[in-house]
Amino acid sequence: QVQLTESGGGSVQSGGSLRLSCAASGITRGRGWMAWFRQAPGKQREGVAAIHSDGRTIYATSAKGRFAISQDNDKNTLDLQMNGLKPEDTAMYSCAATYVGRWWDPQPLVANSYASWGQGTQVTVSS
Repeated sequence: QVQLTESGGGSVQSGGSLRLSCAASGITRGRGWMAWFRQAPGKQREGVAAIHSDGRTIYATSAKGRFAISQDNDKNTLDLQMNGLKPEDTAMYSCAATYVGRWWDPQPLVANSYASWGQGTQVTVSS
């Protein structure tokens, strides 16, 4: 059974940085895609960044140039370095694993592509 535990959220001022981490258990090597999603109050969950076990990455337009996703396959951790934070980045951030989406033309930033989710960690950015 896959278990995901996020940490690293908090409150920062606009322009600040945070590093989120997701500890994963029950995941085997060659696991495919893992991703970070976020959901703000009253809004739909949106994909922020995803990384494949082969190193490929993909970012949402809002995250490009500011966020960086990384993984440690030995430690089974997934990190998200967030720089230049803006108030609109305020949301609950969750990591996702167990990619069950289509293998042709993958959609790693679509929530329905994943079967395992963490509880989330809150990020609040004040102006």
